[in-house]
Amino acid sequence: MIPDDTQLRTLAERASERLCVRGLVMAAAESCTGGWLAKTATDLPGSSRWFERGFVTYSNEAKQDLLGVSAATLARHGAVSEATAREMACGALANSRAQVALAITGIAGPGGGTPDKPVGLVWFAWVRQGREPVARSQCFDGDRDAVRRRAVAAAWQGLLDLP
Repeated sequence: MIPDDTQLRTLAERASERLCVRGLVMAAAESCTGGWLAKTATDLPGSSRWFERGFVTYSNEAKQDLLGVSAATLARHGAVSEATAREMACGALANSRAQVALAITGIAGPGGGTPDKPVGLVWFAWVRQGREPVARSQCFDGDRDAVRRRAVAAAWQGLLDLP
């Protein structure tokens, strides 16, 4: 099922409640979702209490310049990889006042996929200050919009699943 706007809002609301109860502020680093997660966060009234900033780092250069992703990581593993997602999340944390950060990087399509990294592959990472990042990938079916919607939902869910 492709999450609709109401479902994305519900996930963002649940995440906001969790962050507020814990007294945490978050930042987001997005690539293939192009700021969609930040939009769902800031659609909520009062989001400035728990959402500090978002980084839209679509190009490799932006990932390096804004988040400190290393050129070696990008050369060795590519933009859509566990290593890059981890570095993006850590970079969002380091370059913000947040205590929690998440990262999304993937191939939304319709082109750009390879046998090793097909269209729909998205890597996520979540990190809390003082802890190691947690990363995982998912491969989503559907067109560009469906992949991006599913990625935003999965990123929110991953944040909710953090201890």
